[in-house]
Amino acid sequence: MTVKQFLSSTSFIQYNESMYSKGTYDSISELEFKRDDQLITWVNTYGIHFHDEVERVAHQNHLDDFLIKLIADLEYANKVIQLDELLFLSIQVLKTETATLQSEHMYFMMSDAYIWSIQEKPGDYFGWIRERLQNHKGLVRKKKADYLLFLLLESIVDNYVQTFEKFTKEPLGGETLLDVKPTPEFTASVENRKQDLFRLKKATISLRDMTTKLEKIEMNSIETKYFTELKEQTNHLISDIDFELEVLESNMNLIFSIQGYRLNEEMKTLTIFSVIFIPLTFLAGIYGMNFKNIPELQTDNGYFVLLGIMVLITGVTVRYFTKKKWF
Repeated sequence: MTVKQFLSSTSFIQYNESMYSKGTYDSISELEFKRDDQLITWVNTYGIHFHDEVERVAHQNHLDDFLIKLIADLEYANKVIQLDELLFLSIQVLKTETATLQSEHMYFMMSDAYIWSIQEKPGDYFGWIRERLQNHKGLVRKKKADYLLFLLLESIVDNYVQTFEKFTKEPLGGETLLDVKPTPEFTASVENRKQDLFRLKKATISLRDMTTKLEKIEMNSIETKYFTELKEQTNHLISDIDFELEVLESNMNLIFSIQGYRLNEEMKTLTIFSVIFIPLTFLAGIYGMNFKNIPELQTDNGYFVLLGIMVLITGVTVRYFTKKKWF
């Protein structure tokens, strides 16, 4: 059953400038990576758990046994290793189709005539490449396998760029920063976005480091200029992510500063009313005590005198605050 699952999860595309074909395999023995200067083969497998089947394919194509160990080792996600005229790449890629950024492992084995890509999960970002191969668009069918590898890696970078642009288009929580209220839910959503940006940055840095290593590969079948361009794209994306993180942090500081200013204004208003009513409450408290010998209580106009004093105190206090421009 495992062999059938492996075969059903594996497909191939063969092409050159004048021909194109695609299909699947009926048996593992058909997976032969023959050297052919006139024909490029791209084999793709969904699933990294087919260890026995991958080992059989490697042995029948006389590939280095070290490849089996590399594919089984998930501890170190990003590697670029040259084995004679075979190039092995291992990379951890973000899956951006869901709300949360998940990751998967991808492996690429490339020689001058073929590429074998192994992906952990079904689905990828390579549909546009398959379409260009089938419809003979662009330069891909005129180039060698190294150009196809460049397009596969570039497709991953493009997906990261689109994900980053999606993040930047999402508002923080209001039309303007003045409309935003820093509730716990809002703060949590901003923190989640920052964590997504950090994960995206980490994945992009891994790609950048990989392209740096690819620049230094010395193989007759590889044009390193492709990967120099790819490194520039990843550097630009890392710079954009850093800038967005700084803007996000700056906006958060501004939002909390605005909230602090609003709180200070409210506290100032409460303070003004407190200062006005505290002396009035003090006077009312004194003459509200139940003592018989309070002289002012026996005065005929004592009530009106006290009201006048209260009005005078209120007027003086309001005048003082107005002069200080607290109103």
